[in-house]
Amino acid sequence: MKMQEIRAIARSRNIKPTGLSYDDLVRTIQKQEGNFDCFGTATLGQCDQAGCQWRNDCFDVSQE
Repeated sequence: MKMQEIRAIARSRNIKPTGLSYDDLVRTIQKQEGNFDCFGTATLGQCDQAGCQWRNDCFDVSQE
């Protein structure tokens, strides 16, 4: 997902996206949703959060 899309999601949830990195912004949204703030921490391509909307992006980021 592009940063503009993430910022739009954040603003729709009354989160100010200013000054946050991509990863930190997604983690902030995850916390606000009531989920684990684990974005980018999947190791070895494993994650038990099957319903997470950030799952695919998370795997991409955690491989970097």
